[in-house]
Amino acid sequence: YESTMSADPKALYQEVILDHNKKPHNYGTLAHPSHQAEGLNPLCGDHIFVALNLGGNAIESIDFHGESCAICKASASMMTMAVKGKTPVQAEQLVHAFVDMATGRAPPEDHAEPLPGMARLAVFSGIRDLPMRVKCAILPWHTLQAALNSQTRTSTEAQNDPMATPMGDA
Repeated sequence: YESTMSADPKALYQEVILDHNKKPHNYGTLAHPSHQAEGLNPLCGDHIFVALNLGGNAIESIDFHGESCAICKASASMMTMAVKGKTPVQAEQLVHAFVDMATGRAPPEDHAEPLPGMARLAVFSGIRDLPMRVKCAILPWHTLQAALNSQTRTSTEAQNDPMATPMGDA
């Protein structure tokens, strides 16, 4: 028996991706969302929808659905778990922290005090070494940010490519 703390990070990453791909959390369609957006990664074919309900300045419920690769689906699954119950501001902070980690702009160890919810997401830190897969991992986060900002659609291509330009105020 080997604890997950000493396990090979790549093996842990694959295990988490496969588990969330098979049994994604919050996969479905909200009946009457207060915010929603569609995210598209034309290169890979990922096409997802994120919908949420804000209540009392917190994300009360959040779901996602669509067609995507395992990395995108796992990232979306973990994202919904990480942001549920958070305020929009806290959710945006997680978006920036996740994208910075996934793109290699800020390794996870750079945060002296990691944001609540980021520790579990650190399994994605190695994605920065797989440039063609980074967009798959960050598409759900980009889509969440679009929904929170009342944008109905976002893409990882052209001027919206998070690998080419910093997101938001970063």
